[in-house]
Amino acid sequence: MVTIKDSLKLFGIAIVVCCAAFVCTLFLNYRIDLVNARDTISGEQAVKMYEAQLSTSTVVCCVCGLCLVLTSIVMLITYIKNHIDSRSKELGILKALGYSNLSIAKHYYIFGLSVFAGALLGCIGGELYMDKFYQVQNKDGYFSFESEFHIGVPALMIALSTIAFMLLSVWFAYRRVKKPVMTLLREQSGAKMRHSKKDRSPLPFLKELKRDTVKGRYSLIFFVAFSSFCFSAMVQMSMSMKTLASETMGIMILTIGLILAFMMLLLALSAVVKGSAKTAAMMRIFGYDDSDTSRAILSGYRPIAWIGFAVGTLYQFVLLKIMVEVVFKDLEDVPDYSFDFKGLCITLPVFFIAYEVIMKIYSQRIKKLTIKSVMLED
Repeated sequence: MVTIKDSLKLFGIAIVVCCAAFVCTLFLNYRIDLVNARDTISGEQAVKMYEAQLSTSTVVCCVCGLCLVLTSIVMLITYIKNHIDSRSKELGILKALGYSNLSIAKHYYIFGLSVFAGALLGCIGGELYMDKFYQVQNKDGYFSFESEFHIGVPALMIALSTIAFMLLSVWFAYRRVKKPVMTLLREQSGAKMRHSKKDRSPLPFLKELKRDTVKGRYSLIFFVAFSSFCFSAMVQMSMSMKTLASETMGIMILTIGLILAFMMLLLALSAVVKGSAKTAAMMRIFGYDDSDTSRAILSGYRPIAWIGFAVGTLYQFVLLKIMVEVVFKDLEDVPDYSFDFKGLCITLPVFFIAYEVIMKIYSQRIKKLTIKSVMLED
């Protein structure tokens, strides 16, 4: 039921975990070496820089690591849910044959292999980039220590993340397969439709379809919003890094942000198109043109994307403001920071063009959906 091929579909989770492991490896290793070098640090400004760098490492590991881990959890749960829902009949047959919930769910540990792969690659990348990272961090001359290899950092990061996600996979799969056998055989999700007064209000068909395409799909809403958030926050933050930190740090932030943003958006829109294949094919049969079909399926996510962009813009400003005025407030020669309207004016049109190009690509994919292909897939 669960194969290596299924685990390969979790490529997105591996990328997110890789980014988290890469950043955390750099800053955790640097923090350990910085603490070990405390006795060699003298001078008022050097001590203040020492304390500021400790705070920065802690904040980056907590904020970046926690954010990316939560994103990985949401993605993992979504993948397992979709996998079980698409194979509910087979799972129902296994339960009818006498297999217990745990005997079925335990095989979903294989989904944790994507986390292992991502954590391993992230730690290797962090170790390879370590010397360059130390040069950037110590460029002001306050510290002169060299990087040391701490086996505990990658070992614990890889082992703990892999074990935790394997256990999470088994636990969530166990909860999903606890449904009655007949429910699984009938491919019923067991979810009850809730109708409110708003739901009963009449709407034109295309508007109602546009609303229903988004309604209840919380994981897809999260992915679309988070992709826009990453693009907005990371791109604008990278533009400020040249003044506040270094050009190298800006490139690193920009690269991670773009990878996360585009990967999340592509995964979300792929799921939207796949889940709406029957709808698109039937609309074409009933005479709706391609533009109406694409607009009804995809355009509902545009407001969500722009909300994510706005939140990302606010987030990066608040975070950098706190770092400058709280963490590094006692240091000399720290530049003042104010909102970068120039960066926003560059990021905004780039985001608009990139988002609309991707939406156009997926609109073309919707046009290729035919009733014959949907029937053959079923």
